[in-house]
Amino acid sequence: MHQMHKTLFMIAYAFVLLVAASARSIPQPPSFIRIQNNKLQLEDARVSTVLSSIRGGAFDDDTDDDYDFDESDFDFDDDDMFDFDAAEDDFGDDNTLTQIVEAYHKTPPLTKAYLTASFGAALLGYVSNKNDFPSILQLDWKPILTKLQIWRPLTAFLNFGPLGLGYLMTAHFVWTYMSTLERLNHSNPYDFWLMMLFGSVMMVGGYTMLGLSPRFLGHNLSTFLVYVWSRYHEGLEVNMFELFNTRAELLPWFFLGQTFLLEGEVPILDFLGIVFGHIYHHYKTTNVLRTPRFVIQWYNGDNKYAQMLREKYKDISSDFEM
Repeated sequence: MHQMHKTLFMIAYAFVLLVAASARSIPQPPSFIRIQNNKLQLEDARVSTVLSSIRGGAFDDDTDDDYDFDESDFDFDDDDMFDFDAAEDDFGDDNTLTQIVEAYHKTPPLTKAYLTASFGAALLGYVSNKNDFPSILQLDWKPILTKLQIWRPLTAFLNFGPLGLGYLMTAHFVWTYMSTLERLNHSNPYDFWLMMLFGSVMMVGGYTMLGLSPRFLGHNLSTFLVYVWSRYHEGLEVNMFELFNTRAELLPWFFLGQTFLLEGEVPILDFLGIVFGHIYHHYKTTNVLRTPRFVIQWYNGDNKYAQMLREKYKDISSDFEM
């Protein structure tokens, strides 16, 4: 029991450090992109966000020419210039916890609910199933059809693997790209909901027809998210591990090659995520895939749940105000 508590403490502490590293520079959302006249258009040309992920990739932002230097910038007589006490406070436990709580509260609602449920399921598996994902939540068609356990196709996406460093890296990766996409659709979040539903249905159906193991659907959903994100940011230069630059639209293919080189296996599941992402992007930009009218009417209606959601997305929209 003592060993289990110690392991849980180490995992929680590693998660705090991981997300706090991102929270120290929580990016302003990239320029809002909307679908208009069947094309994705940039509504604001400023894309100065540094979007980093454990899996690699950050916006390459050459902003040296944007600074106007003043003599006061080189005034080293300021007593606060070398305030080591303040610098030490930046690395304090209280400050780290504050940053992680702030990052969590600023996470868009669906991304927050998804990651919270995933961590809860992983913790349940750690305590009750020897750190394996609970079998009651895995995708298995026999109990779905015979016992009406209809939650399984949804809860299967909560599986990022056993609690550990790999889980934290995948969770951080999903948080980075999923929250960004949800922010981009803050004014019409129902389009983001449709995107997530479309990707999930395609994956469950595709994996079933091809006879592939749906064990890590949550992990493979991340490839779908990265592809959609890359199409939103076509032409944007992305820095890879501080080694070289590439275009955003090539990012999913880079991860595909990375899986092949590091894991030594054909990345079929990652490739399917790219295929499904491409299908979604094509249907969306050609106006074939549209959010049902009743969903839009429900979101814009007077019921208390819709009002609560609108308030949450209203807070996000303030980040996009000039």
